[in-house]
Amino acid sequence: MNKGKHFKKTILLSLILLISTVSGFAQNKDKNHKKFAETPGKPVLWEQVNVADRNLFYGPGGEAMQPDLSKVEFIEQDTSGHNKKYRIRDAKGMEWVAKLGREAQPETAAVRILYGLGYKTEINYLVPSIMIPTKGTFQNVRLEARPKNAKRLDQWAWKDNPFVGSDELQGLKIMMVFFTNWDLLDMQNKVVRVKTDNGVEDQYIISDLGATFGRLGNNNLPFFFRLGRATNKPDTWEQAGFIKDVKDNRLVFDFTGGKSRDILNDVTTTNGRWLADLLAQLTDKQIDDAFRAAGYAPDQIATLRDGFKKREAELDRATRPGNTAVR
Repeated sequence: MNKGKHFKKTILLSLILLISTVSGFAQNKDKNHKKFAETPGKPVLWEQVNVADRNLFYGPGGEAMQPDLSKVEFIEQDTSGHNKKYRIRDAKGMEWVAKLGREAQPETAAVRILYGLGYKTEINYLVPSIMIPTKGTFQNVRLEARPKNAKRLDQWAWKDNPFVGSDELQGLKIMMVFFTNWDLLDMQNKVVRVKTDNGVEDQYIISDLGATFGRLGNNNLPFFFRLGRATNKPDTWEQAGFIKDVKDNRLVFDFTGGKSRDILNDVTTTNGRWLADLLAQLTDKQIDDAFRAAGYAPDQIATLRDGFKKREAELDRATRPGNTAVR
């Protein structure tokens, strides 16, 4: 009888110890996550990389992070921004924001090109088709990752950030004109705190690159500046303007009908030369892969590549020492 009571007491104590251990582990995990979220990391906008080694088909998430759509769970509707978006979970338990509409393709391509140059970006993939339970089946959907090692913080401003005046920030501005991105508001920028192998980074990224690969507005008039604006139009983008002139060693961009145009007024030819040297390292295959990953047809990829190479040559001419010939 005493042996039975002793055995039960031992089992009870073991259970209490186990529960305490699990509870303590969970509390420590919560404390560590809170500490990670609240402790500033190293600010990073761009890092030097071997451009030629970057895989622009899979992009920043690589092949390993591709979503597994054999099972899709709807979580909630994402009401941020102007495009319809759904938060989902895939078969691997990874959470994604699914973006529908015309911005899905250009955003996927733009992310890959910036990633190829060394900029910090979102992790995204374009899926040709996806069935989201209770919502329907959709084509050409951009899935943007929400990894567990990343905490999304506040927006950052073009005019107030740790990189003001640097080649990397000025180069990013140039790329916005390169992409014909007419939506340059600070609200499209995001700081993401990421746990990396080298410690915690506060990555300064452009979270919304959907208003790209089309055409800017045809004027800067109040109320009418949106006229002529287009998104995801390869033929139109290939013909769109880029650099209009060089004055006093500053680049003058062919940029009308866009938001926050004044952020482009301080870009120098030296800044442009830095970016031109980076762009020259991308191969035609990498450029094609970026657009292929975004689901463009072969003829569209050829058109987009031509537009890309034309802008690359334009920037190269404009930033050669002593050469102000743009076109």
